Formats: sequence, structure tokens, C-alpha cells
Amino acid sequence: MSLQPEAPRHAAAKTPSALRRIPAGIWALGMVSMLMDTSSEMIHALLPVYLVGALGASALAVGVIEGIAESTAAITKVFSGALSDWLGRRKLLVAIGYGLAACTKPVFPLASTLGWVVAARFVDRVGKGIRGAPRDALIADLAPAELRGASFGLRQSLDTTGAFLGPGLAIALMWLTADNIPLVFWFAVVPGFAAFALVVFGVRDAPGGRESRRARSPLSRTELARLPPLYWGVVTIAAVFTLARFSEAFLVLRAQELGLGLVLIPLVLVVLNVVYALSSYPVGVLADRFDHGTLLALGVLVLVLADLALAFVGGLAGLALGVALWGLHMGMTQGLLAAMVADAAPADLRGTAYGMFNLVGGLALLAASVVAGALWDAFGSRATFLAGAGFAVVALLALVPVARQVHRHRPASH
Repeated sequence: MSLQPEAPRHAAAKTPSALRRIPAGIWALGMVSMLMDTSSEMIHALLPVYLVGALGASALAVGVIEGIAESTAAITKVFSGALSDWLGRRKLLVAIGYGLAACTKPVFPLASTLGWVVAARFVDRVGKGIRGAPRDALIADLAPAELRGASFGLRQSLDTTGAFLGPGLAIALMWLTADNIPLVFWFAVVPGFAAFALVVFGVRDAPGGRESRRARSPLSRTELARLPPLYWGVVTIAAVFTLARFSEAFLVLRAQELGLGLVLIPLVLVVLNVVYALSSYPVGVLADRFDHGTLLALGVLVLVLADLALAFVGGLAGLALGVALWGLHMGMTQGLLAAMVADAAPADLRGTAYGMFNLVGGLALLAASVVAGALWDAFGSRATFLAGAGFAVVALLALVPVARQVHRHRPASH
């Protein structure tokens, strides 16, 4: 089963020099992602507990808030990605997105009602949506074709390093401040604005002429028709897969349910993201050399195992196993899917391609998070994780015929 859009690349990243061959701009974008994720995860590691404990929200409300936030980002990515194709430049939109996200960070410690938190999450995710597709398209523009998997894997690894540094700092600060969650939220403001400064002064657009990368009307029917069957096959697989992967907020709630102390709650995201960060780059290197379909199938199987561990393996040991497997499945799939979009889409429509890809995924994540929250409130946590495992099995079954269709329509090798 193969999703490769071209023949195997003999120059793929497979030597120790691969990291040194990745362009400096991709390293800078990775560091920007790391700083912003450090800021965001310092907040998000504690936000579900803060919503339920301090502001009186239900598990269903947490699911709805998280689903709406992520789907908002996904919808915004469609338009920002298309706009970056029309402009022929990516950095401006990337900087606006990171700047908007940085400006929302002070709202979380100031919020006294659920409405303020929802508004801050909404605006924060709008910022993520504005920067997401142009940033991924810029990485695809900057990366040599034979290093795309490694480049996306590196960016994802650095991003995820911030995702475990953030909860780690939250744990330390919760201990130092005697569980003062709003004060921890204030500390999160600093890396958020540092990320914005780095993207402004440390990132440039890919070299080359403006007109050579400019699409005149990226969201028109004519331009969208240029996206090949290979691309839509990747989108279909990703959508079904996303239905099985609801918000990580439910992992935090599961930890609380199992009796993990409040000061240690962020450790859930630390464990998840350490595994995620350590696996992303190696899988990216493998993606430059081996069959995409097989790697994706293995990632889906790992998600099934994660859900079963969280549902049936008792105590904190089961929690640790389930969270670690969840992080591994993320490392095996997220950078790989991004590299597959880059391979499939025309260069001048990459922003639009990432936007549409993330729109479909965001809507699927909204549906998955709402269903997960409803099942949790009605039947308990086990039902939520068993439903996730069921959707993952469906995704695995759907992967086989779609992968064959994508393989038949893959473009000729360069």
C-alpha cells in the first residue's frame, strides 16, 4: 500500500548531515513554534481543570469549547492559505497570526467568567488559523524536495518540544505559587511575545520572484480543480482519521478522574509531547524513504492501542501507557500528513491546499470533541475512549481503498 506521489528519492534524508542541510528559515520557524507552544501549553495544560473547577463548566462544555476553537482555526486557514497564494508571500500572514495569538495570552489570567475564556480561545485560534497554512506552505517552499519529510518532522519536533516545556513549566510554577493558576497564566505571556518577535526579525519568505508563486484566484473552481486526486485522497484519509482523535483535553480530565494531583496534571501533556517530539523527526526521515500508507496505518494502530489502554488499563500506569501511545501516534502521523500535502499540491496553491486540508480536519475534530464530551457526561470516560478506538478502526479500514486510489493517480516522478 503506497501513498508516494513519486518514485523513491535516493537523496532522501538518511545521513547525520540531514539536519545541517535543512534551511535556516525552517529552523527559525521551528523555534517560533516552540516558543508559542510553550506559552500556549502552559495555559492549556491547566485550562480544562480551571474551566471545570473554577468556572463551573461541564465536560460537554469543555468538548464544545475545544471543538469550536480548533474548527475556527481550521476555517481561518482556508482563507489565509489562499491569501498567501494570491500575495505570493507567506511571512506577513505568519507574523500577523503569531502576533494575534500573543496578544490573547493576557486575557486568560484576567478572565473572571466562562465567556471571557471562550472569547480568548476563539481569538487565539483565529491567530493560529491565520498563520497555520501560510507557515506550512512556507516550509514547503523552503525545503528541498528530498528533505520535505525531514523538514516537516523537524518543525513538528521543535513545536512539540514547546508543547512539553510548557506543561513542565506549569508544574514547576504551580508548585512555586501554591496552585495559583491565574499567576501561571501570566508567566505564559512572556514566551508568546518572544515568538512574535522572532518571526518578525528572524523569518523571511522563500527566495524567488513574486509572480512565480502567485495564484490569481486560489479559491475559484478553476484553481481548485488543479488540486489532483492524490491531494483529495490525502484529505479524505486525514478526515476519517481525525474523527478518531478528539481533543487532548480529555486526557487531562482522565488524569484528574484517576486521582492525579492538581500540581501534577500538566505532566499528562509533558509525557505526551516528549514522545511526540522524539518520534516526529525520525518518522519524517522515514517518510522521505518509505511507503506513506504503511507508516500511516501503523500510526492509526497505535491510536487504537492508546484508547484501549486509557479505557481498560487501571490506575496511573494505564494513564501513562495510554498518554505515551497517544504521543507516539501523533509523531507518526502529523508531520507525515503535512509532507504528503506538500508533495501532492502545485507549488502556487500550497497555501490553499493546506487551508482546505485543515478545514476538513478541523470540522472533523469539532464533531469528534463534541461526541467525546457527550459520551463522557452520559456514560463515563470508558465510553469516550472506546468510541475513539472504534473510529480509529474505521479509519484504518478506510485507509486501504483510499490509499489504492491515491496510488493509481499519483503523478509521475520528477
